[in-house]
Parts: sequence; structure tokens; C-alpha cells
Amino acid sequence: LGVLGQKARDKKLSPKDLQGANFTISSLGAIGGTAFTPLVNWPQVAILGISPATMQPVWNGQGFDPKLMLPLSLSYDHRVINGADAARFTNKLTKLLKDIRTLLI
Repeated sequence: LGVLGQKARDKKLSPKDLQGANFTISSLGAIGGTAFTPLVNWPQVAILGISPATMQPVWNGQGFDPKLMLPLSLSYDHRVINGADAARFTNKLTKLLKDIRTLLI
């Protein structure tokens, strides 16, 4: 994954590097924007779109706290992936990203 990332940054990906996947992660981080709808690239079955993280006010029950929010957008092929499973995946990913320490346990 690290090698592919470096090849992408260096604009040296080959067609062979882009074959055989069934899930894509696409980021607008460097471009900006607030959200987007990623399109599934057939024959893949899903794509996760990640928009830039921004500080947002979040109500804590008594007042607003500044929180870093990372917009995620999951698109998937309903012929292959059940919507409930996709929602569970997104919820699990959100839970892991809320406290990154959980990835170390």
C-alpha cells in the first residue's frame, strides 16, 4: 500500500497497479470541498469518499465544543452489498476514527 501511495504521488501508476481491486478509497483532502458522492468503478463493489477534515461546533448537552469532523461518503453496489452491512461498516469505521487508540488494541 505504501509503494502504491508513493507511485500515485509521483504520478507513476501503471494500469497493472490499478487492477484487481474491489474497493476504492478516494480523498478530496488536497483539493478542498465539503463533500462529494463517489461513484463505484465497476467491477468494484464500493468506494469510500473522504473529504477534508474541519473543526465544527458540536453540542455536548450544555454548550458547543470544537470537534474535528471528517466527512465520509460510502457508495456501494446494492446487488452485492446489503445496505445494513454498509451502514454497519460505516458506523464501525466512524467509531474507530473517533478514538484512533482503538486501532492499537
